Parts: sequence; structure tokens; C-alpha cells
Amino acid sequence: MKTLIFMISSFFLLSFASEVEAEEMVTVKLRNYIGDTSKLSLHIKGAYSTLEPALMLNEGDEYILSFKGEKMLLTCSGSKMEIDSPFILYPDVYDEKHLIYIDGRPYMGAIEFNIEEEKYIRPVNQVLLEDYLKGVVPFEVFPEWNLEALKAQTLAARTYTITHKSPQLDDTIQYQVYGGYNEFDKTKRAVIDTKGEIITFQDKPISAFYSASNGGITESNKNVWGGKPSPYFPIKQDPYDPIQPWEFTLLKTQIDMDEIRTKDWDELREKDRTIAISINKWLNRNGYEGEIKILSIPFFAIDKDKNGSQRSVRGSIQIEFMRRLIDGTILFERASLEHVELKKIRPMIGGAHFRSYLISSFEMNSTSYKVSGNGNGHGVGMSQWGANEMAEKGKTYKEILGHYYPGTKVKVTKTKTEY
Repeated sequence: MKTLIFMISSFFLLSFASEVEAEEMVTVKLRNYIGDTSKLSLHIKGAYSTLEPALMLNEGDEYILSFKGEKMLLTCSGSKMEIDSPFILYPDVYDEKHLIYIDGRPYMGAIEFNIEEEKYIRPVNQVLLEDYLKGVVPFEVFPEWNLEALKAQTLAARTYTITHKSPQLDDTIQYQVYGGYNEFDKTKRAVIDTKGEIITFQDKPISAFYSASNGGITESNKNVWGGKPSPYFPIKQDPYDPIQPWEFTLLKTQIDMDEIRTKDWDELREKDRTIAISINKWLNRNGYEGEIKILSIPFFAIDKDKNGSQRSVRGSIQIEFMRRLIDGTILFERASLEHVELKKIRPMIGGAHFRSYLISSFEMNSTSYKVSGNGNGHGVGMSQWGANEMAEKGKTYKEILGHYYPGTKVKVTKTKTEY
């Protein structure tokens, strides 16, 4: 796969140098919108080529890409063609008039389709860095926000991309949310107006972390990921962040015993369904294979110790559940985490509910647990909501970045070999 990515990237740079000025390219796996699927719909706008000499896709035709065994199957109007994996599409001209639509969503550049885990089709988009950013900024923040905030987000996203590029880059919150080609004029303007600008410290690009809201106080990178604390990620009060309070309630009993006796497996539903789904996925990822039903949360607690930014550090949780194996056997089991780092518990409950570690209260009664807190995300670096508040108060994007990354400077990016 790395060889093919290098080949296509080199092809772009050699073939389209006059149009794109040999800009750096980004390779990004498409997971967020597409999900895990064995079938994709495709159509193209403009002329595209493939590495299959006998295969030519027609503009306007609808194609279905699926896979059969070790080969992919491309279907159009009843005709079928077997294709070796990977299957690559690249534009004859790199511009906004040439787009590949995957399940209705357009993407610029080239797409490489691979078979993943012998059951999914995984598209990989190869696109120029600045066009990638045009697909990131409006999906990381609201595209209608103040232009100065959008510029600050653009520099954070560009710098983050430069320092985190790898073959594993994808379009989810694990890296940066990327939505492909779009027509949000304001965010495009933010990218164009700041072309090549990045955030540096001592003449080197920083790891420009950011989150939605820090809850009123920024966090140190050391507290989140360990290692040496960076001077541009201090713990300090943030008067611009809108705090964003949140809370969630988790019931101790998820499925009553009477329901287990009287209902079939498929009829059983946990009371906190969305949280239960998140816990199910966590259990599957951690060695508990098969279908799972959460029965109860007999114990859940947040330890009282806090770090320097007043964020909670550790907690405990117990999960009682039923697990149905492929042969129909049903097991009753328990999983426990005791006094572990909260970053091991938060993914179980899900970031949409457990939004940050800046916890203001924890309450427990005979039937439930209630957790309240402030902020949304890890709190390191720029607060996206705080950045927009600063912009609304008349601050420029450089002033915003100076507030959230103190001691840094904005510079035009160098080439890869100069860092």
C-alpha cells in the first residue's frame, strides 16, 4: 500500500506541477462518514483513469463497488467486472471540476480502494494539503463562525497535519474530522488567506492540539499524554471559553431480571441504550467476542484526587453483562476496572456523554450515578469555542493563537526536508 501511495503522490507532483506547484500531499483513510461496509456506490465528475487498462469509468454512470473473495466487483447497469485489490482512481486533471463521489459525498484527488480485514472496503483519499484543510475546517468548527476564528482553526489544523502525518491518518476525531470536498466559502477563504502558515516554537512546528472547550482552564499536555510538559501548553485560566457545562446519568440496573426470564434475547434492551452500545463496543474490543447485553453497573466511582488543572484523574467501574457466543451459548460475566486512569473509563461511556475530565460533581444513590462537569475534550491548546469568542471581541487569528499557544510564532511552512 505504501508503494502505491508513493507512486500516486509522485504521479501527481510530476504530472500536475504547473497547476498545484508541487504542494505536499496528504493520505487519509475514509472511516467517519463511510463506516465499515462491504459495498460502496460511486460516480465521477470529470475524466478519471485507473491502473486497469481495460477499465474506463463514465461520467454520470452509477457504479457499485463490492468485493468477492480476494477480488473487488464493479457493477454498473447489470454489467460486472472483477478487479484486483487495490483499485485506484485518479483524475486526468487535478481541480474542483474532477470529483469522485463515494456514497454521495465528493472527494478531490485520487482514491485507492482496499480490502480491509477481509470484510470491508476501505477508501484512501490522496489529496493536496491545502485541499485537505478545506475539508477539515468546516467539519471541526461551524463554517459560519467569525473569519478570524476560522483562520486560527486553519493554522492549528495545518500545523497538526504536518506534525501527525502517517499512513494511518484517517478522517475521524482520532486525528481530525475530514469531510472531503465542500462549498463552504468562508472556510475556504480562511485556508486560502493563510496558505502555508503554521504555528512554530523555536522555528519548529508544534503539535497544535485543540479541543471544543476547555471548561475555563487549559490543560498541560503532560497530564493528558505524559512526557515533558511543553511551554506552549500551560495550565491557565481562560476567560474566553464559554465553559459548556454537561452532565449524564447512568442507571445501576440496565435490564431487570424479570425481563431476562420473560423476553427473548433480541427483545432485551438496556435502559441507557446509547451508553450501553458504547460499553458493548468497548467489551468487544477488549476480548469479549459475541453479542452482549449490559445487565447492570453495580459500581461506578470517580476518585477525589485531581491534577494541577483540577481535572479528575482516576476512577472505578464494574459491568455485569450477558454474552452470547456464536453457538448460542450465553455466559454471565463481569468486567472491572479499579482505580484506573479515567481515560480508560471515558471511552466505555463515550465522549458524547463523558465530555471531559473537568468534573464538578459526582453523585450516587440507590438507583443511579450522576456525573457533572465542564468543557468538551482534553483541554490542551486552543479552545475552539474560546477562539470564536475572542474573534467576536475583535481579536485577530494571530492574537488568538498567541493566547492559546503562548510563546509561539506564525511562520510560512518550509518544505519537509527543511525541518
